[in-house]
Amino acid sequence: MKKLIILLSTIFLACPSFALMDFGSEEIVQAAGTDIDVGSYSVPSFFDWNNDGLDDLIIGDSSGKVRVFLNNGTTVVPAFNNYFFAQADGSDLQVIPSGCLGSFPRIVYWDEDSKKDLLVGSGTGTISIFLGIGEDNNPVFGAGNFVQANSSDISVGYRATSIFEDWNNDGNNDLIVGAFDGKIHLFINDSTNLIPDFQSESFAYMGSSVLTVSSGRSSPIFYDFDCDGKKDLIAGNTDGQLLFYKNTNTVENPVFSNNVALTSLGIPIHLPGSPRSRPSFCDWDNNAFVDVLIGAADGKVYLYRGIPEPSMFIVFLLLFTFFQNKINFVEKVRYLDPK
Repeated sequence: MKKLIILLSTIFLACPSFALMDFGSEEIVQAAGTDIDVGSYSVPSFFDWNNDGLDDLIIGDSSGKVRVFLNNGTTVVPAFNNYFFAQADGSDLQVIPSGCLGSFPRIVYWDEDSKKDLLVGSGTGTISIFLGIGEDNNPVFGAGNFVQANSSDISVGYRATSIFEDWNNDGNNDLIVGAFDGKIHLFINDSTNLIPDFQSESFAYMGSSVLTVSSGRSSPIFYDFDCDGKKDLIAGNTDGQLLFYKNTNTVENPVFSNNVALTSLGIPIHLPGSPRSRPSFCDWDNNAFVDVLIGAADGKVYLYRGIPEPSMFIVFLLLFTFFQNKINFVEKVRYLDPK
């Protein structure tokens, strides 16, 4: 029986997001008992900063700096107190802020040296890479350099929201960048993960047209949300939504369908005003379901926990009943005919 439950649970959790096209109620992440507030235009992510086995909260703020809130709770119930600023070249790491974006930080392994690096998009549209130079359990970074394509500094106009993921399934991470114009700017890595090299700019497509996230200020996640083996596009935008664009083509050449708004308790996620939603997926409470953190104009960090659809529990129960009946039948046959 125990083995059966483990087997079915493994099948059920093999692709968590397939079981949850909905999220739970809105929560605001706190530190020391009060809502985290970085002033304005927060950009959160959740990653183990100091290698202690607990994911920590890394937040870009409107000044262009990066705040780190270490997790002093557990993997199931994260807890935070004070923060410190990430350090680069002997001082607070900072990029040039502009308008509604200060810094858009993402921890990456840029040059495969086993040290965390920071990829930071800026409000001015440029992207900087800060390479780790210290111990990986206490990250410190060197002076940042602008990321280039074909020997020129990359600029996507304004509001660079950059991530580093393998877009075309060739084993090399590429630069995927949202921007003020709502497009998804692509810079394919023509070299290796050891020495990333970008030569030209292209764009994500929806059908036969360049994909433009509605209301602009696209903020991308590239993740196989529907568990069909192909990574999809999830994007925040000016209006504070969380939009899902399904990959309807191949893993080598993603092309997307029109968007579907992701929901909280069945209602489309839509932060009030024009908050510039900047999302990041995580597993907040270590339950194998996909959760989402969203930064916004008010400087707070919103959390929506993934919840499985009721229909998936029904499938689970049907599978459990089927296999249990089969086991009972086999046991009965063995009892009647012990040979």
